[in-house]
Amino acid sequence: MSIARVEGLPADYYLYSGATDRALRRYRQFLQPAGRRPRYPQDAECSCRGCSFDDVRHARDVLAEVLTRLPPRPRAELARAVGDLDATYLRRTLPDPFAAQRQWQGDLWWRRRLAGGREDPLPDPSEPTSRRRRR
Repeated sequence: MSIARVEGLPADYYLYSGATDRALRRYRQFLQPAGRRPRYPQDAECSCRGCSFDDVRHARDVLAEVLTRLPPRPRAELARAVGDLDATYLRRTLPDPFAAQRQWQGDLWWRRRLAGGREDPLPDPSEPTSRRRRR
């Protein structure tokens, strides 16, 4: 209920009904498939409230904003879920030493990760064939 209240506030264009769920799903999707190959955030083609979620960094921005607006108990619950994803994001992405000069909001740790490359990496040859995603 608290998330719905936060999403109902008219203060932010990117916080609308269902935005938190969409951000969590996008964050999880970005980190799939599990493996050792690095993941690379991609810029969104469009900055509208729907397309902007193509950039996983935007999804994390939305989660950060929701966390700042929630009361303590719901904040702690969402923070646990986001914290697990953050740990995986840190392991699966590479640091970008020039992000502060290149990136909007380069002071945010999730925006200081190397972008570009392929978001959908080639199969990891060290993974068993049965676990590789079929194309």
